[in-house]
Amino acid sequence: MSKPLIGVTTYLDQARWGVWDMPAALLPAPYPRLVQASGGYAAMVPPDDPSAAAGVVARLDALVVAGGADVEPVRYGAAPDPRTGPPARERDAWELALIEAAIASGTPLLGICRGMQLLNVALGGTLVQHLDGHTDGVGVIGRHTVKPVPGTLYAALAPDAATVPTYHHQAVDRLGDGLAPSAYAEDGTVEALELPSPGWTLGVQWHPEMGDDLRVMRGLVTAARAAARG
Repeated sequence: MSKPLIGVTTYLDQARWGVWDMPAALLPAPYPRLVQASGGYAAMVPPDDPSAAAGVVARLDALVVAGGADVEPVRYGAAPDPRTGPPARERDAWELALIEAAIASGTPLLGICRGMQLLNVALGGTLVQHLDGHTDGVGVIGRHTVKPVPGTLYAALAPDAATVPTYHHQAVDRLGDGLAPSAYAEDGTVEALELPSPGWTLGVQWHPEMGDDLRVMRGLVTAARAAARG
């Protein structure tokens, strides 16, 4: 069977390469490498008109909503904290539409860091706008332990406590409708959440692409194969 096609959302930012300095759709290389190492083909999914989301998702076997900028607090009815970063409104609108389309169609979905937070917001949840201890400094990936919740999708993939690469200063506050926590950090922060079956929808607060543990992405690829077989 052909490898499943895994779409990965991208940044939209100013970038420089060679002689060029212009707006670019960006995706850090560890994301496609993780998809490829886990048995999938990786396709970049840059921001587009939200009305196109369902059509894009229909072409994919699974979707990854990647990390990036803080979700704009207006999306969950909050005023911005001074420590919340500048908004990425085009990306927020696009990725919220993608998440809604993936859930509606039963397309396997993995949210990574910002992607997990956006999944929570898409389903009516809220975020803690700042917490300490989940990075090792600006631009430095930290590491800490996460413990799975028995009986969850995540626990089926990774049944034991694991040390994971982490870089975030925001986190889930009130859970979105239907979501269940599936892993916690030692300080009680929700580190993974999911929608119950029959679909495959998982969010992780850490950055699996920055480590060598393939279990989460392999879980998504396996679900994508199953969905493609129909």
